[in-house]
Amino acid sequence: MQAPWLLMLAVLVAASGVPAGAAVVGSASTRFLEFSVGKFRYFELSRLFPKEAILRHISTNVTFLLFQVHSQYQNTTLSFSKVVTLTANDKTEVSFSSLPGQGVIYNVIVWDPSLNTSAAYVPVHTYACSFNAVESSCASLDPIPGGCNLEFDLDIDPNIYLEYNFFEMTIKFAPANVGFARGVAPPPCDTDEGEDLRWRLQYDVYQYFLPENDLTEDALLQHLQRMAQVPEVRANAVKLLLNLERRVSTRVFFSLSALLGLFICFFGHRFWKTELFFIGFIFLGFFFYILIARLTSMKYDVLLVLTALAGSIGGVFLVAAWWRFGILMFCMLCVGLVLGFLTSCIMFFTPLGNLKVFRDDGVFWVTFSCIAILIPVVFMGCLRILNILTCGIIGSYSVVLAIGSYVFTSLSSITLNVLRRALNADFNKAFTNVPFQTNDFVVLAIWGMLAVSGITLQIRRERGQPFFPPHPYKLWKQERERRVTNILDPSHHIPPLRNRFWGQLTQIKEFFQKQQPAGERTPLLL
Repeated sequence: MQAPWLLMLAVLVAASGVPAGAAVVGSASTRFLEFSVGKFRYFELSRLFPKEAILRHISTNVTFLLFQVHSQYQNTTLSFSKVVTLTANDKTEVSFSSLPGQGVIYNVIVWDPSLNTSAAYVPVHTYACSFNAVESSCASLDPIPGGCNLEFDLDIDPNIYLEYNFFEMTIKFAPANVGFARGVAPPPCDTDEGEDLRWRLQYDVYQYFLPENDLTEDALLQHLQRMAQVPEVRANAVKLLLNLERRVSTRVFFSLSALLGLFICFFGHRFWKTELFFIGFIFLGFFFYILIARLTSMKYDVLLVLTALAGSIGGVFLVAAWWRFGILMFCMLCVGLVLGFLTSCIMFFTPLGNLKVFRDDGVFWVTFSCIAILIPVVFMGCLRILNILTCGIIGSYSVVLAIGSYVFTSLSSITLNVLRRALNADFNKAFTNVPFQTNDFVVLAIWGMLAVSGITLQIRRERGQPFFPPHPYKLWKQERERRVTNILDPSHHIPPLRNRFWGQLTQIKEFFQKQQPAGERTPLLL
């Protein structure tokens, strides 16, 4: 809880059903706490006085119960016996209701292994098969979290294990088992990853941010309840894509792009061909990544290398097109579309993007494309301003993406959300509004400072200069004709390329040859 960013993670099995209801009647014995299904119970723990709990009147269609214990600062233990199984800040265990008439569960024990007194919250949820009254059978079964555990200590381990450092965060969890009716033996698990074996269920990972700089118990309890059950998780959290975690290849790719982008931010309009290479790289690389990722199942690192290669080809092609044909409008259309793409991404990153109408993919992509095309149309009468704005904004945003590959910042999601939507057909259902935290304000300030500085510098430096450089191919032809006809030009007497090449090669050979002695030498006779 002391990390600079705080979040909760939930892993949901795609086939999960609706929690069954249960009621609590009467009062518990003084020895026991009384748990209520679906509600958080607050109590204090000490090492000398473990807490035992009771749960009454469990519904007959309940297959298993999920017990959780959450403490803010001290580790606690949750167990169905006095044998310690696992101690942690956040602990979950599963209990099976195997007897058809079972209505009470005893011996749910919670204690604090440390010498300090700590506070804990325990929610209890029941899961079952959804009963179909027409067919008098179970229509669907809730998967058993951690039911196919082979990785961790518990036989059935529904816990999520979180590991994080300065660079990345990793979550681990045991695969679930398919659900089964009450009193029936659980289906077997298998170590293979076949569709009908151990990995036959699909998993969705959801992320939820806690408010920044609020470490009170009340805030923790309030937000824990928003991640306690499947409907609350889907309503409050953001669904993540599992194939875009931060990797070394990602950092190398975006770091090199940021170096080029930083140069473009301040000197792009002066070095026109370098800017065209950068624009062509973005243009073709983005579409190539989407195309290959949707059509193939390549590994991420291989896909990123191929994207870099395709982007480089796109950059070379755009530079070659300008050098040979010199069509300024075509080049500026590509430049304007890249700026329009980022502008459209920014607009959909705001709460506007979470409007219900944009959940429809057709409406979203048509609106997105119209905004992207509108930018080059608006600036078509002032192409130099369009070019300088693109250099400053796009070049500085590449630095934001590089920062996002090392530390968390939601600003990298401005473009990544569009990429995820293009790759995942279900991403239109995700809630993409994320809170702005300290990292985001710092990165936003860096982005704004770089963009404003780069745009201002280039506008001041280009005053009185030609709007764009002349056609390179025409200049090359004129220079070649001038050298051929002007015998007074020293370049007219330059030897052919082949002779110059062999001359350079001869000089290199002479450098490695041993120098021969000059004159005659007579040996000394003794």
